[in-house]
Amino acid sequence: MTTTLSLDDLKTHIGRTQVTTDVLHAGPANLLRLALGRPEPELRDGDPLPPAWLALYFLPRLATDALRPDGAPGDAGVVPPMPLPRRMFAGERQRFHRALRLGEAVRRETTLADISLKSGTTGTLVFATIVSRVFGGDGALAVEDERRTVFREEIKAGERNQAPRRDPAPTDVRWRRTISPTAVLLFRFSALTFNSHRIHYDRPWAMEVEGYPGLVVHGPLTTTLLIDFARDSNPGRAIRGYAIQARAPLFDTAPFELRGRPTADGHGCECWAVTPEGTIAMSAEVELG
Repeated sequence: MTTTLSLDDLKTHIGRTQVTTDVLHAGPANLLRLALGRPEPELRDGDPLPPAWLALYFLPRLATDALRPDGAPGDAGVVPPMPLPRRMFAGERQRFHRALRLGEAVRRETTLADISLKSGTTGTLVFATIVSRVFGGDGALAVEDERRTVFREEIKAGERNQAPRRDPAPTDVRWRRTISPTAVLLFRFSALTFNSHRIHYDRPWAMEVEGYPGLVVHGPLTTTLLIDFARDSNPGRAIRGYAIQARAPLFDTAPFELRGRPTADGHGCECWAVTPEGTIAMSAEVELG
């Protein structure tokens, strides 16, 4: 299928901004702690929110009839309506200016920063870059986030989803951890983030309609696992920021591995989520304090 898009029309939406508010209640953080099997005791108001756990807040507020057939939002916020139906996480960059704490009232300003159009072996791709700034209860800037989302063409029912280019993952690493992405874990993360995209919990849809080999692991879930892995591997050090690049999807069909090592300058670490075939699914560059 060939999709015709006007990049000039899409670019007229650059600069669109939304402002939302939320409260960092401890409940969602504790439920994610349980879902991930984290060893920490119960989190309470005043405790710092772990990096990458902000995905639990500022959730989409859409009625069921505002969703597309695949369960994804029909309204993509500051991103204009897209004729390309398939939406995937491509990566993000976060910078922490101060810790956010549970119980805190927060405000987020989100802006569409850029839109670009590419053609590849998988068809037409549109990349949207969204920049968010999160302010704490004192009004001070706490987190800056730049997220990239890719929109792709629909595939015909029954066809297999084409795999992206596969790069071998590093093996000379200091840290390793095995993750079992069960359907229960994916369901729990979908519930906690109010993510109704059917590729994460509806196996017939994921396999028969979208052509995947199984349920798709959420990009933000893999991000959370990688950043928690970096945090656990560097006790006593604070995460100042990180950059994530999504390379290939992960599925619930087999365990996958997290790998990591310190950077040569000692100021951070680099980590990877590795497919069962030994290739890179996601990479992370983490700055440590």
